[in-house]
Amino acid sequence: MYTKPFLKWAGGKYRILDKILRELPTGARFVEPFAGSCAVYLNTDFPKALVCDLNSDLVNLYRYLQQEGEGFIQYCASFFTPDNNTHPSYMALRDRLNVSFETRERAALLLYVNRHAFNGLIRYNSKGGFNVPFGKYKKPYFPLEELRDFYYKTHSTATEFIAADFRTVFTCLKPGDVVYCDPPYVPLSQTASFTAYAGDAFHAQDQIDLAVLAKEAWQKGIYVILSNHDTEITRTLYSSAILKHFSVQRFISCDSNNREAAPELLAVYG
Repeated sequence: MYTKPFLKWAGGKYRILDKILRELPTGARFVEPFAGSCAVYLNTDFPKALVCDLNSDLVNLYRYLQQEGEGFIQYCASFFTPDNNTHPSYMALRDRLNVSFETRERAALLLYVNRHAFNGLIRYNSKGGFNVPFGKYKKPYFPLEELRDFYYKTHSTATEFIAADFRTVFTCLKPGDVVYCDPPYVPLSQTASFTAYAGDAFHAQDQIDLAVLAKEAWQKGIYVILSNHDTEITRTLYSSAILKHFSVQRFISCDSNNREAAPELLAVYG
């Protein structure tokens, strides 16, 4: 039984943890440059961890939970009321998130909008404004036990959370690190677009840079695993790695009747 993340997450790795975890060797430190919901981090067993993401709201949410524990959990719970589960209240709190400069408030509001927004999406526009519409859920779930599990994990593993681009994270790697990368995926079609949950699209050059850095880290003796769609592009990008191919059922989709399995791969540099 795996530990569940407290956030909803498009493309989250909870359902394929068995495939990922079996590829992770032992090491001195687990490094995750694209934290997302932290599904993989939560289920690893390393003495240390460096968990990173470009989304500063997300990183601050993890930091405040690590630092304050139950006090921050109860602060987050204060937003989960019947009065706040209406379209006008959601829009008001979404606007509050977008204008607030108070990092603790923004962190708690990120959890609120994640659980009340349509399909639990985390998405920002080009100006950095959260723009997912109201989800119209009867009673949004407050993940109390999942939040507590996350807090306990951050204290059983010496964990550092930083908001940084993956390029910066790769400069911090050391011998003995084990790295897992779950970047925004290469589109399956030419008409699809890269995820923009941090406010800027993840472009083709970013995919190329990540593949180059992964190979260079491997050549320095650092174990690196990457997830992505299984396409001609990714097979070429990761041609130096051992590739594991499988299909994944997508559960977050605009069309609940058309959630087909998507081809996915793990690229293992190790």
